[in-house]
Amino acid sequence: MQIRTRFAPSPTGYLHVGGARTALFNYLFAKQSGGQFVLRVEDTDQARNTEEARAAIFDGMRWLGLDWDEGESKGGEFGPYNQSERSSIYDRWFEVLREKGRVYEDDGAWRFRFERKPITMHDLVCGEVTIDYTNVDNTPDMVVRRSDGSYVFHFVNVVDDLEMKITHVIRGEDHLMNTPKHLQLFEAFGVDAPQYAHIPLILNGDGSKMSKRDEGAAIGDYQTQGFLPDATFNFLALLGWSPKSEEEVFSPAELIERFSLEKVNRAPARFDAEKCAWLNQQHLLKLDAGAFADAARPFVASAGLPIDERYPAAAAAVQEKVRLLSEVPAALDFLLVDEIETQPDVLEKVRKNDAAKALLEALAGAFRETSDWSADTAKAAIGDTAKANGAKPGQLMFPTRVALSGKGGGPDLGDILALLGQKTSADRVEAFAKQL
Repeated sequence: MQIRTRFAPSPTGYLHVGGARTALFNYLFAKQSGGQFVLRVEDTDQARNTEEARAAIFDGMRWLGLDWDEGESKGGEFGPYNQSERSSIYDRWFEVLREKGRVYEDDGAWRFRFERKPITMHDLVCGEVTIDYTNVDNTPDMVVRRSDGSYVFHFVNVVDDLEMKITHVIRGEDHLMNTPKHLQLFEAFGVDAPQYAHIPLILNGDGSKMSKRDEGAAIGDYQTQGFLPDATFNFLALLGWSPKSEEEVFSPAELIERFSLEKVNRAPARFDAEKCAWLNQQHLLKLDAGAFADAARPFVASAGLPIDERYPAAAAAVQEKVRLLSEVPAALDFLLVDEIETQPDVLEKVRKNDAAKALLEALAGAFRETSDWSADTAKAAIGDTAKANGAKPGQLMFPTRVALSGKGGGPDLGDILALLGQKTSADRVEAFAKQL
């Protein structure tokens, strides 16, 4: 049997982290077994559907690398893949229920007649769960077709899974109590139901339920903030799944190989923005220098910084210093522009060093006299200047960094000196000394 999973978003808003995680788990499960991952769209809510939301969902999935095998722009033998185009299919299966006497009219609407018995679910994550349908007061017969002729979610969801031959339904735990209703519909249709796996909810760091307005909820924000797709993919996988080891950094291919529903946690997942940024940093560090420079280029360009022959080396110098690509412009701007601004807090810190002005003035002269300029010779000039003026090299290192970059941290000082060159380094040290 070929594994077939699906993701069925509603185009009424952006792709949020909960939906993306659901899509990811379905994708991983299908790909691990060589199965098919289906994208269908629950677009029957015409009043709330928007083309912008539809595009945002598809773009978010493509950015993450969640490429579907059937559905939007791909086609497939079980289409159409938009619920708005499947009315005749729903009508046909509604007639099956009517012929079997499993639906009845109630004030213009049609209700599905439940069998009054306990319904046991064998969930692949939650285990065995039983819901007793013997009490009609607690479990009234559900509407499947509204008085206006439209069908409710429970009915079309089951029909689509049946028609598209979905073998495994992996969805959020908030749907767990819907499953007995769906199982009764499959039974009434006379077909086997797919296997179900209900994955844990995602909570905020404080334990509150994550909403669409909370930090980290919108997948589009990850792209604009400078997360890598593979890092976001990695982070989403760890929201509710564990490799049962100390490892945390995985490529998509490694996650496909390692993923299993048995390792999905039962407890709710906690969103951790710091963990997400840390994971992104680990993925940035795995890039070669050229790939890192390419990934950061749009962010640097949008900041108005020049992308010239200096850029590749400047990007390489800050690769180990950033967690997000959006941090790159501020990390390397001083390497690409002629005029720099000194951060006020670090300027005050240098001013508290009474010897800084004289030391920097001496260093500017030493820089101009240095032959065979390189990171090593320039750093040696710092040590020699400090020693000649009765100071330790460390007392001059920080003021020099601030003079060259306007910042209190950043790339290795030797790299900065080599990249800026002899004249610029000397000029900046001299100009900074005059500010003190």
